[in-house]
Amino acid sequence: MEEESNPIKDYLFNYIESSEIIPKLIVEKKFEQIIDDIAMNCYDHILTMGVKDEVVGVLATGLLHYLLTNALITSQRKVTYNDTELDIVIPNTKTLEKDPKKTLLVYIPKSSNVEIINEKIASLEKIQPEKENIWLVLSENIPTNKKTFVLSKEENSFSKIIFEIAQFSNVHGTSKFKILRI
Repeated sequence: MEEESNPIKDYLFNYIESSEIIPKLIVEKKFEQIIDDIAMNCYDHILTMGVKDEVVGVLATGLLHYLLTNALITSQRKVTYNDTELDIVIPNTKTLEKDPKKTLLVYIPKSSNVEIINEKIASLEKIQPEKENIWLVLSENIPTNKKTFVLSKEENSFSKIIFEIAQFSNVHGTSKFKILRI
């Protein structure tokens, strides 16, 4: 299934492919520096490509998928489970079904509307009983009772997400490779 072209993802991956530093950082597993580099060099341009929440959501999704792949962290993205679309599931829906404690759901809203976000969180909580295993990636800091990462130039807590996901995977035994020693 070929994914349709997206100008934001195209811009992101063109930047990654033309970067001299990112391949070195990938080899060194310096994911935080990769995210910081992309936030500093791509964020402003990507904001000009549409509505902030939507474009930042697309950037976060593309970047997170790229980094999870390079970190060898098993994940599924854009899957439907029990009639609910899930942005990113770590490691997968099969584990979610068998052992929710070992499964992380990452929700990347394309909106900063608190009502929309809370509605989605409520639907995610119906399929993920481990409430602390639902994390959010937002374009701005919005009060929520979930672990939240913000992708922005000023407040880029998103840069820590791969480290925290790897920590979660290592603690919960879902990482087969233990590539990121924590």
